[in-house]
Amino acid sequence: MSGVDIAREAAAKEALKYVRSGYVIGVGTGSTAMVFLRELYKLIINGDVNNVVLVPTSTETEIEVVRLGLANLLRYPWQVDHVDVAVDGADEVDRRKNLIKGGGAALTREKIIDYWAREFVVIVDESKVFDSIPSKHPIPIEVIPFAWTIVKARLEELGGTAELRFGGGKRGPVVTDNGNYIIDYMPRAGVNVEDLERVIREVPGVVEVGVFSGKRVSRVIIGRLDGSTVTMD
Repeated sequence: MSGVDIAREAAAKEALKYVRSGYVIGVGTGSTAMVFLRELYKLIINGDVNNVVLVPTSTETEIEVVRLGLANLLRYPWQVDHVDVAVDGADEVDRRKNLIKGGGAALTREKIIDYWAREFVVIVDESKVFDSIPSKHPIPIEVIPFAWTIVKARLEELGGTAELRFGGGKRGPVVTDNGNYIIDYMPRAGVNVEDLERVIREVPGVVEVGVFSGKRVSRVIIGRLDGSTVTMD
């Protein structure tokens, strides 16, 4: 197991402390969130956690829940009236708990569930923590296909670079679970990401922005390469 794998597992196991029997659990998307889901699966089949239901934040998460044999626990937002805790990863996090999310193009559903949850727990390995964001990763922005060229131009007017995301496995642009496109935007240096989120969301055609406010994050659990964890509350 690599150091990153050890760090992810440590953060995922620490997040299990915030899960209780009877909870409605929002399950995030991405590699670290999948580690959490598999660790949660162990508690469920061992009977350590009972009567929980799982609200997925993407098709990927939904498929993994089914693959683990937990399809009977799947619920969608219209089937529950709250989410007790959501556990999700992040592409980047700063010291104020602000996040960049959406590397897997699931940012809209993630934000819906994560912000709805009574507790929003973020799990990352230590390589994802930066003094300021965005650092290495651009800000993913989900856009209506009809408007992508307009949104791209408006983003470039703000300063920085904006690129329509393409991916392997299919021709053409990446299409989200909601049938939209993703623009990856790297703003000019020194911007305030919280202000930037508001400005971008005001652009017609933008569905959601991959900046998650630290004010909405209950805690960030950081897994270290040595298997220890530290928590930002």
